[in-house]
Amino acid sequence: MTVSVTAKPGPRERLLLAAQELTYTHGVGVGVDALLKASGVARRSLYEHFGGKDGLIAEVLRRSTSEDVAKYRATMEAAGDDPRTRLLAVVDRLGRIAASPDFHGCRYLAADLALTDRQHPAHEVTRAYRHTLHGLFTDELAALGHARPSFAADQLLLLVDGLLATGAARPEDRPPAAAARELAEHIIDAGLRPA
Repeated sequence: MTVSVTAKPGPRERLLLAAQELTYTHGVGVGVDALLKASGVARRSLYEHFGGKDGLIAEVLRRSTSEDVAKYRATMEAAGDDPRTRLLAVVDRLGRIAASPDFHGCRYLAADLALTDRQHPAHEVTRAYRHTLHGLFTDELAALGHARPSFAADQLLLLVDGLLATGAARPEDRPPAAAARELAEHIIDAGLRPA
């Protein structure tokens, strides 16, 4: 008889999982002791695997960007082939996320605002994340025939940041999804050449 045993994640993975959850719910200012307690690992592991808390935060954001970019792509793929529909599907999805009761805001925007040291390694990760999103949006806008796809992608990124910030800062207000969608439609349609 064989017994299947699920291996417990190692210290590195436990630190990442705990930090991914705690930095989202409590921000990047969460203390090292709280991270160590939640992960059940020794302080030495934090320094061995990440060089300290700064390295752990950067790695958590790196891991999150990979997951979040995959969700953006999946949302666009599920919306079909029309670039306009694909972009609006992203805005609609973000509107639903921002309206959910357990939404705590955009982890990337929160990290950028909380980490005032511009040399913190997390800033490189958040810049790369936004660059990737900008590329995704630009590609869709170019495929649509938008007159200024890169500029419109800049506008959509501002809209995304605003939608997510509003969802976190004013959860008791009417969700901003409808206003965000109308703004997105305006950004997309304003650059289309008349048929």
